[in-house]
Amino acid sequence: MRDRSLFILFFLISFWQFGGGQEKSSRELLKPHFTVPERFKDDFGGYRSPLEGVDGNWEEKRNAIKREWTDLLGEWPDLFTQPEVKTLESIPDNGITRHKIQFQWLPGQVTNAWLLIPEGEGTRPAVLTVYYEPETAAGLNDKEYRDFALQLARRGFVTLSIGTTESTNDKTYSLYYPDIDHSTLQPLSALACAAANAWYVLASRAEVDAERIGIVGHSYGGKWAMFAGCLFDKFAAVAVSDPGIVFDNHPSVNYWEPWYLGWHPRPWRKRAVISEGNPARGLYPELIAAGRDLHELHSLLAPRPFLVSGGAVDPPERWRALNHLVKINETLGYENRVGMTNRPDHSPNRESNEVIYAFFEHFLKNRP
Repeated sequence: MRDRSLFILFFLISFWQFGGGQEKSSRELLKPHFTVPERFKDDFGGYRSPLEGVDGNWEEKRNAIKREWTDLLGEWPDLFTQPEVKTLESIPDNGITRHKIQFQWLPGQVTNAWLLIPEGEGTRPAVLTVYYEPETAAGLNDKEYRDFALQLARRGFVTLSIGTTESTNDKTYSLYYPDIDHSTLQPLSALACAAANAWYVLASRAEVDAERIGIVGHSYGGKWAMFAGCLFDKFAAVAVSDPGIVFDNHPSVNYWEPWYLGWHPRPWRKRAVISEGNPARGLYPELIAAGRDLHELHSLLAPRPFLVSGGAVDPPERWRALNHLVKINETLGYENRVGMTNRPDHSPNRESNEVIYAFFEHFLKNRP
């Protein structure tokens, strides 16, 4: 049975079409990127259609896809729907208050995060940002064009920046449940579960409209944001910056690594591309052998808005995979739900980020 909040979300976004009630600048920024380029129209690549076997009942097929991927990735533990949040410090700064907070994001595992709340009254939309550590997105170090949480807070969003500080420092990079040597979840699914618990932290705030919470991340954070958005229906809009949205052999599309989809008991394989002497292990080679790809997960987003901020890892050819999501949205009666920008470099830049910010303003700031 359709989740009530998802039903409400479907109702709300049915009103959010380009051309009505939006600032002209946001509309002009977004529209070209939500149009499939002519050379990729009706080009679905070699990807198996998620619509295969659908006989007028997409919801039934969607549930089957989600069940299959849950079986593959592992069943989540219960979420913390009433989170206990500890405020460690609060710092006012130019119309934004930064709160350093602590909460439990997996059973037995706590994290420190930065919650940014702009001045103002009433409930507002919010965005969760995910990365190697929470300080970057919160604007607390000098990594250019990765300060998503700060820039969105300056635009009136409540933002929460989370990151895997400890595992980044010890080069295990991800989250593991119940622990790194006995994982029952693929690490990307554990990250998605942690993001879902962070959603409840945002939703519990009096300043936040729980129906308007998005998620964004770059590179590693882009993988994290994509899996969280696909696996957790409550994220109302999802933007990912050059994560590698489908499987391939690009060194940065490294889903085979044990901290993504290739978890196996330690000692781990040497970090590198797959080779005869250093094969992939764990779930990843099973997915490849079965002909599965991440466009199946993308299908779980429909009809929620999805933006790929593509760079060196996600070139325009990724439209072949995205066309499957476009088709599902069309089948459901929605348009302008799937977009992609492209730049030559992996790193985000001013122009690509402006589209990300316009994306969230367009889809989260406006109510019907």
